[in-house]
Amino acid sequence: MMGDMGTMGGLGMGFGWIFAILFWGLIIVAVVALVKWLIGATTNENPGSDKSPLTMLEERYARGEIDQGEFEKMKKDLA
Repeated sequence: MMGDMGTMGGLGMGFGWIFAILFWGLIIVAVVALVKWLIGATTNENPGSDKSPLTMLEERYARGEIDQGEFEKMKKDLA
């Protein structure tokens, strides 16, 4: 009878380390996700905001988002 309990106890302990690794893995993933989220929340939402309005206008014109008439009108409005 004592041998049977020892066998079951050994089997349970054999799989226990897998659950421990899964548990700590989930904790680490949660901490990393929280840190990334907190860092993302504190960074600037618009990374291109350090550009001047004229530079952004020129980039839009270069990409073809606006035509020459719109570019000239907006450029005049900025000046």
